[in-house]
Amino acid sequence: MAERAAAAVAGNAQRIYMDDFRVRRSGWRVIRHGKGLTCFFMLLAGGLRLRQEWLTNTRLRTDKQTGSSGNGRGMKQNAEMMQYAIAAHGLRKTYKGNKKAAPKEALKGIDLQIPRGSIFGLLGPNGAGKSTFINILAGLVRKTDGDVSVWGFDIDRNARQARAALGIVPQEINTDVFFTPKEALDIQAGLYGVPKDQRRSMELLAALGLEDKADSYVRQLSGGMKRRLLVAKAMIHSPPILILDEPTAGVDIELRKQLWDYVLELHAAGVTIVLTTHYLEEAQELCDQIAIIHEGEVVACEPTEKLIASLDRKTLMVTPLHEIAAAPDLGVFNAEVKPDGRLAIPYQPSKAQVGEILEHLSAANIAVKDLSTVESDLEDVFLELTYRKAG
Repeated sequence: MAERAAAAVAGNAQRIYMDDFRVRRSGWRVIRHGKGLTCFFMLLAGGLRLRQEWLTNTRLRTDKQTGSSGNGRGMKQNAEMMQYAIAAHGLRKTYKGNKKAAPKEALKGIDLQIPRGSIFGLLGPNGAGKSTFINILAGLVRKTDGDVSVWGFDIDRNARQARAALGIVPQEINTDVFFTPKEALDIQAGLYGVPKDQRRSMELLAALGLEDKADSYVRQLSGGMKRRLLVAKAMIHSPPILILDEPTAGVDIELRKQLWDYVLELHAAGVTIVLTTHYLEEAQELCDQIAIIHEGEVVACEPTEKLIASLDRKTLMVTPLHEIAAAPDLGVFNAEVKPDGRLAIPYQPSKAQVGEILEHLSAANIAVKDLSTVESDLEDVFLELTYRKAG
């Protein structure tokens, strides 16, 4: 799937994207079929977007001829760009201030490389800059400075190819309630210029458990079904990169499992997955590599297991043979009595061994009935790098 999508993006830009004539023709055809007002605004927005892209491309061609660069530096499509699904260097975004608010620097020169074929987690507190980064990739927000490539295409010089390489599932449910799921997918495919004989609307609906809802109005779908429809819309043009922005928010356990099963199938077929979520257990289980953004900066970016191991912290849970009323004095180790009577003793594996703790317990005349160790998880690392560091 990834190879097919990459070929479509690189070699068939004229098919993937419609020119002005095709936009007008497709738009008026749908208007005649009774979806007039909605499609009129879609047509108008598409025309304005094409006009803006034409102006941008004209400016970039002029800059190239004069030897200047639209962003002051430009970007060379080198080998590094081609080996990453998404690559950002020195990416900055500052939102202008007004009378009521000062300028806000949302991204502070971040460097981020997302390997092709990976499941990449992009985590951070609310307001950290995750949505700004995604919106820059999608072309919804203009960066202040820096270089960004998507599937080897610079987002300034090759905006159409870069956007064609992306399928984005937004955090907000933004489906048009007056269409059926099949109609919504067909229109989305048409906007990307996918020929009718190559559209996979029913295939995607079946894969996401929506086949029996193909001809129902979107307004009749549950919240979880609407979110799965967004995944189908994102994949209708077979992009090599799928970005999931909080995809399981408000989704029940069964639907969540079905969604992740499909995402893992896409990944097995070669699609690069970028995931943002506040369900850290999901990110820990699914992601090969995780980046944590805090206050507009990348504070960590490592393979998941290495990132968790970087927090040099474990807890020894000891069940005493006899009940104890207060925590014993264990020297350099701090102990806490839990409500169930067990002793929780945190320690750093790089500086202490379990045998040392047992020696202190023996010296305190505490017989051990049972013991276990609790490993650090992604939540511990996340809190350490964001909230605790900020405090």
